[in-house]
Amino acid sequence: MKTTTGAIEAAQEAVTELREALARAGIRLPSLGPDVVTLAADPPRPLVALGCCTVETARLLAAAVLPGEESRS
Repeated sequence: MKTTTGAIEAAQEAVTELREALARAGIRLPSLGPDVVTLAADPPRPLVALGCCTVETARLLAAAVLPGEESRS
C-alpha cells in the first residue's frame, strides 16, 4: 500500500512525464494535473485530470495517439 505522500508524488511524476511528452508533440493542456478530489481517498488513489482543451488540441492528441492514420472527422 502506498503512503499518501508516495501516492501524491507518483501522481505528480506522472503529470510531469505526460506534460513533457505532450510538449514534445507540440501539445499543451493547461489544466493538466493531479485530481485533488481523488487525493483524499483512503488509501489514496489519485487520478490525473487532463482537463478541457480546444478542438485543435483534441485533434493534435488524436494524431499523436494514432500517428499515420487519417483523421475521421
